[in-house]
Amino acid sequence: MNSIADITMKAHLQGLSAPKTAPVQNISGKFAEALKGSIAEVNEAQLAADRAAEQIAAGETKNLHEAMIKLEEADISLRLMVQVRNKAVEAYQEIMRMQV
Repeated sequence: MNSIADITMKAHLQGLSAPKTAPVQNISGKFAEALKGSIAEVNEAQLAADRAAEQIAAGETKNLHEAMIKLEEADISLRLMVQVRNKAVEAYQEIMRMQV
């Protein structure tokens, strides 16, 4: 006959042996979606900056400061995206250099 302590210990050990992890595919899908969303936001910022510059050049608007703000926002977001890309490439290269 098993004691209560033996039964609870067995249940505890069985819980430890079955790791509860999220599927890798689900995590990579979320990362890919986040990356695609970020790229789309950077693209929209670039397009808005281009439209603002065209409007200033055509004389359609007199809000030079707003156009400059849009241009700087687009520039900063593009620089950030390039840095993220560089870090991702660097991480990939580091993984490829690892010995198995």
